[in-house]
Amino acid sequence: MKDKTIDYILRTTWLTVQKMYNEEAAKFESTMATGFTLLSIDPEKGTPSTALGPKMGMEATSLSRILKKMEEKGLIERNPNPDDGRGVIISLTEFGLEKRNYSKEKVLTFNDTIRKSVSEEKLKHFFEVTETINELVSNKKIYNQDK
Repeated sequence: MKDKTIDYILRTTWLTVQKMYNEEAAKFESTMATGFTLLSIDPEKGTPSTALGPKMGMEATSLSRILKKMEEKGLIERNPNPDDGRGVIISLTEFGLEKRNYSKEKVLTFNDTIRKSVSEEKLKHFFEVTETINELVSNKKIYNQDK
């Protein structure tokens, strides 16, 4: 690791993981983004559409495209929110629940494989470092946004 920056390592690692998930999802005519969305929807009660974007860290326009494709494939359905007449609850169909379980299995396999290959101590440090990075970025402590 000669002179690699932290962001370079984060980016290339994430791109590798993303490619792996997309290759796996493609076997079932899906994408990583669809799997991530399925996993972010409450399988029993559904999830308000307004809560889904922030939960996933996505912009509304990107999420809208994904949801539209998922609805066309019969993975989700949109129902009026009984608590807020203007809102929509995104719910999984039976097919969506089946695909969600598949996505969950793939994520758990990845997680278990990493845990078997990396010591608990190293994982603890990894989580501490990523938590610090998230905190610094979220609290705008890297670049002053007021300038």
